[in-house]
Amino acid sequence: MGLIGRIALVLLLAAPAYAQQKFITLASTTSTEQSGLFKHLLPLFEKKTGIQVRVVALGTGQALDMGKRGDADVVFVHAKQLEEKFVAEGYGVKRFEMMYNDFVLVGPKSDPANVGGTKDIVTALQKIRAAQAPFASRGDKSGTHFAELQLWKAAGIDIVKEKGTWYRDTGSGMGPTLNTASGMNAYALADRGTWLSFKNRGNLLISVEGDRRLFNQYGVILVNPAKHAHVKKEMGQAFVDWVISAEGQKAIADYKIGGEQLFFPNAAK
Repeated sequence: MGLIGRIALVLLLAAPAYAQQKFITLASTTSTEQSGLFKHLLPLFEKKTGIQVRVVALGTGQALDMGKRGDADVVFVHAKQLEEKFVAEGYGVKRFEMMYNDFVLVGPKSDPANVGGTKDIVTALQKIRAAQAPFASRGDKSGTHFAELQLWKAAGIDIVKEKGTWYRDTGSGMGPTLNTASGMNAYALADRGTWLSFKNRGNLLISVEGDRRLFNQYGVILVNPAKHAHVKKEMGQAFVDWVISAEGQKAIADYKIGGEQLFFPNAAK
């Protein structure tokens, strides 16, 4: 085989390997994965760009830690204070808001804390604490866990000091925590997207919703290539640009379960 033939063979053999390298790693939350959003969203992005997105679903705190270590190209999370700190410390290039939904407090039909039907999450948590009614917490430094801790604080309760046998830290994602709550007939804070897609509800239903303090904003951030030179800057930025574009925003709005929209795009604001 001549030189040109050998070069052609090398290029031919290298082509599949090169194609396989066209991907980014997205560190995100269990709520976005377990709600089914990524199964809807990512094939649309891949079809348009040819870029595969490999999702690592963790709690927001762990997802941001992945970004800090340079183990992800983009983070897709929901804890604004933590995200802004991530950017301020130079780990992220810029934070973009792109969608929101809300949290709901779910609980057993028997409602031992008598909180059902109210819109006041703070009063509900105070009643749960007073009744020492079973409560399942993610306890995993996720965006949902962070929001829950902020709500206990707003209720005047230091949950770290005051929790007892009634309060269960699961240390797991949203789906497994809801499974625990279902098995215990316990209250739990959940993002609405995961709740709508959750099948094993048992005797659980929504106890509290509609409080403005239950608002749940999501942000997307390119990991800073100045911190980690191996970050796939162009492909990562392509994903960020797409998800906040009119096309990406429409794709988010189009995702529904049983006719109910799970996430609401708001990048345009």
